Amino acid sequence: MQHTACSLRGRGAWTTLALVVTLGCDHAGAGSTRDTTAASGIAARDTRPGTPRDTAVPADSIRQPRAPLVARPPAVRGLYVNRWAALGQKMWQLIDVARTTEVNALVLDVKDDRGFVLYRSRVPLARQIGADTNMPMRADRIRAILDTLRANGIYPIARIVVAKDPLLAERRLEWAIKKGSDPTQPWKDRKGKPWLDPHQSGVWDYAAELAEEAVDLGFSEIQLDYVRFPDDKRLVAEAVFPLAQGRLRAQVIRAQLGALRARLAPLGVPVTIDVFGLTTSDTTDMGIGQRWEMFIDRADAVLPMTYPSHYAPGSYGFRKPNAQPYEVLAHALRDARRRSAGITGAARIVPWYQDFTLGPPRYGEAEVRAQIRAGYDNGFHEWMLWNPGSNYTIAALRPEGSDPAPTGAPASR
Repeated sequence: MQHTACSLRGRGAWTTLALVVTLGCDHAGAGSTRDTTAASGIAARDTRPGTPRDTAVPADSIRQPRAPLVARPPAVRGLYVNRWAALGQKMWQLIDVARTTEVNALVLDVKDDRGFVLYRSRVPLARQIGADTNMPMRADRIRAILDTLRANGIYPIARIVVAKDPLLAERRLEWAIKKGSDPTQPWKDRKGKPWLDPHQSGVWDYAAELAEEAVDLGFSEIQLDYVRFPDDKRLVAEAVFPLAQGRLRAQVIRAQLGALRARLAPLGVPVTIDVFGLTTSDTTDMGIGQRWEMFIDRADAVLPMTYPSHYAPGSYGFRKPNAQPYEVLAHALRDARRRSAGITGAARIVPWYQDFTLGPPRYGEAEVRAQIRAGYDNGFHEWMLWNPGSNYTIAALRPEGSDPAPTGAPASR
């Protein structure tokens, strides 16, 4: 597939970019024909401190001076872009959505929850374990995407999954959560996949190196996901954590987030974290190490995944929370504000909203706007929309320049 040119209107001006991008294979294709020859035909040598002198960066890896960054909008409103959307024609469609609607940010899967990196990487560990060899995006394409976002004032965010990385857990067994019955073997989740042990500093160092690379490339914000232990009740009985040293899981996550944020501070970009939606209201760490008061001051923004479909029947007194999107979000966000009050350095709160259907009712324009209104009515003017396939309800998005924060709760549903 070849994208030869795109003429895009910048936020307030028309911008024309000549972009030549060739993809070896689409998501549904039969295989990858990845080109490993860079424009110069020469593989650059990685000379960063700590990099082995004889380690050459693959010719198609990301290696260039740090690109200019897009300034953070006063109120970020973004869409999640999965790996396959980023690799295909949908990427340009989503850019056009951001260009013409209230959306002003796109969140790209730089490392997904399978452990795969979006493009050929200069990070030694990513190369060693083959994290960047599964249909990697060509260097000229990722550069074209980020240049297009910058030209149109669209804020690019790099999503990096931390602890849920079966690829790294399989290649670095010493970093995986271990079975209590046999500590030489990795513990596995319900799908038979190993997880990384959040106690291991190498897990977070790897995320930091990928973040540093992403910012050099031109991503303006780092969003860390799966900053937690597995949400599996079997963990207590089946797993062992030799590095815990008596610490609670919430203490471990707090310490690791603090160290990672300090390491990334010289980059000068926001470092944000995705957390369970229920953390706004649940006073425990729910066994995953996420307790609101323990992480809210360890990031520039916290993004609770407040999807109504993920709340159990009876939550906030609603028999079917999924059918009450406005009310569920209003309750969750009021709790979030209350619990952040008085905490020095508390992060901004940017909720994730649901734009997918999981049980009745079917989610569409009314349900998406209900969540957005709940946020606005409670003083939260930033948001992200999640759809796992990156298929969004465009009718729910207001045109660019429209009133950003309408008020008033919807009629009873």
